[in-house]
Amino acid sequence: MWWDERVSARFRRNLQPTLTYWSVFFSFGLCIAFLGPTLLDLRCQTQSSLSQITWVFFSQQFCLLLGSCLGGVFKRTLAQSLFALFASSLAISLVFAIIPLCHNVVVLAVVMAVAGLAMGCIDTISNMQLVKIYQKDSAIFLQALHFFVGFGALLSPLIADPFLSDTNCILSNSTANASSNLPHIRKSLVPHHPGNLSHYDLPMKGMVVTRVSYAFWIMALINLPVPIAVFFLLYKERMVPCFNGSSHPLLSADELAMETRPVDKDELSTPGQRPLAAGGHDDLLSCCQSRNFRGASYTYFAVHVTGALVLFMTDGIVGEYSGFVYSYAVEEPLAVVHKVAGYLPSLFWGFITLGRLISIPVSYRMKPATMVFINVVGVLVTFLLLLIFSSSVVFLFVGTASLGLFLSSTFPSMLAYTEDILQYRGCATTVLVTGAGIGEMVLQLLVGSIIHDRGSYSFLVCGMIFGCLAFTFYTFLVFFHRMYPKPSPELDDASPDKAAVTDDTGQYQR
Repeated sequence: MWWDERVSARFRRNLQPTLTYWSVFFSFGLCIAFLGPTLLDLRCQTQSSLSQITWVFFSQQFCLLLGSCLGGVFKRTLAQSLFALFASSLAISLVFAIIPLCHNVVVLAVVMAVAGLAMGCIDTISNMQLVKIYQKDSAIFLQALHFFVGFGALLSPLIADPFLSDTNCILSNSTANASSNLPHIRKSLVPHHPGNLSHYDLPMKGMVVTRVSYAFWIMALINLPVPIAVFFLLYKERMVPCFNGSSHPLLSADELAMETRPVDKDELSTPGQRPLAAGGHDDLLSCCQSRNFRGASYTYFAVHVTGALVLFMTDGIVGEYSGFVYSYAVEEPLAVVHKVAGYLPSLFWGFITLGRLISIPVSYRMKPATMVFINVVGVLVTFLLLLIFSSSVVFLFVGTASLGLFLSSTFPSMLAYTEDILQYRGCATTVLVTGAGIGEMVLQLLVGSIIHDRGSYSFLVCGMIFGCLAFTFYTFLVFFHRMYPKPSPELDDASPDKAAVTDDTGQYQR
């Protein structure tokens, strides 16, 4: 096997929870990508205008961000975390089943807001749990976790595609004129952000003819094993209410994974260190409490902020590129045929998924800091070449694939790197997830307004600027890493299973 026996044994001991968290992230990916291609059929179903139905995007993204901020609330015990994951994954299946019954756009927006909250909780809790279980070995498992997001994001549009309407799904006197624009409009509605569609005239009244309900019911069935898997993990841990077992602390899996580690006598005899082992990984509100800042050095804050800013830029690039690459391609000077340009978002997400798959074995041999460096430099170079060869259609496809590969492993690598700097005692997971979510939402709105005012070429210029900022913030992160207080010298740094116990200088205490 390409990983050593120690990591393999650790994985076997935590096999069921690890597979469960991976499967829950599949639910996240399944839910994040279906809205774009099905939005026109949902417009017909709710008999709403395009400007009204596109608010469903906002309700999902905003509540996803809110759920990411609040997800850490459930970190205090393993039981709370698993019940939150069970409720969230079950909610996603229910959302898929309920969407065909939503015939009002406001009701649909509320349902998608619930899905966004569930996705946000899944995002924070799953990342947090894997980091707590594997700590210094977490990079490889985080790469696999994020592969399942890409896999789900690829699968849901494929499920929906056979059930999408080929012509306008509301039959009226103006159907003939509107139907000719439908393929172009549908390709503009990529998973993350709708284009400017206000100039298209589609009927709002008439007989609704759409079969998209079948796609949502199929996705609900496909997702149903996920909450069942979480329930079985709850059952195994004796946390189902019919059992009277007590809740296990969140680090119980960690302690199980490190049971072969020799225990330091000093570790057992120092009462102040034992609560520290259970600290960190709070929700965003808890992280912002003043009591958590006592004794913290400025480098503690700087690592959190610079790490979040890197992901603010890179995840923002994912959102804005997937959202506007089609619109950029069909405009002058490229003027790509609409059907051909429609493959660009799929190519981008396909190579993100492929990159995450490749990163699973690579992350075992390469340090997270090195992977993040390669990622941000690769993004910067790719945008530079896209600007240089801006008139080449072939290079647009090559650059889209390259950008997907370089962006694919940025989030899990940055999460593993930042948590390693903080010795798994800070709020890095919550802060980074929140920063990435804000970046994805804000940069889409920013780029959309700039393209509207300055033209399609500004799309690549914005990407180049964001790439430069990501590299700059990464440089600052490396600088603060070198200044950050090191662990106690008594620890055996050669053993990744060694618990990270920090000294009293420059590190806050809970």
